[in-house]
Amino acid sequence: MRGRREQVLDAAMHLLGTEGARRLTYQAVDAAAGVPPGTTSNHFRTRAALVAGLAEHLEKLDRRTWEALTDRIRPTDPAGLADALAGLVVDATGPGRDRTAARYALFLEAAARPELRAPLARGRSRLTELGVSWLARLGSTDPERHCAMLLEYLDGTILGRLTFPGTAPDPAPRIRALLNGLLGSGPAASHHHGQ
Repeated sequence: MRGRREQVLDAAMHLLGTEGARRLTYQAVDAAAGVPPGTTSNHFRTRAALVAGLAEHLEKLDRRTWEALTDRIRPTDPAGLADALAGLVVDATGPGRDRTAARYALFLEAAARPELRAPLARGRSRLTELGVSWLARLGSTDPERHCAMLLEYLDGTILGRLTFPGTAPDPAPRIRALLNGLLGSGPAASHHHGQ
């Protein structure tokens, strides 16, 4: 069973992801979590502590996600990886939308609050490690660079789908085309570098 602290953090993440940073108040979190008034402030004495707690909580949830991904995704060809990544995009902007929106809100907050960057960077670092290993396995000549380009593309795709949910096409064909370009040789790979 989840403890009160996790209950509060889950509710805070939902609020941040659905209603934005302005709604992240002790009273709103207590109400969303269904806990007695004052519970959130007992666990987090300041709003800054609550936001830092959220960043750490998100890192923990992301670590579980990446561990599950390692078990589930074992790409043997670019199309298989593209389909798996498209599934992640759809999940991140569908069932996982609140968590994804909360992550982007924390990224923006980290621009002004450097202490939030470490837990956010750790989550990103784990995803980068996975991406590099997948691309290397598929024959990438520069897996670190290709992974950075792929993650930048996925970030843009996810942000677009969050912002304009009704207009998003199936992400799989474009991810497949990008992977084919990155994993190909010559002009196709370098053509995508500037995009």
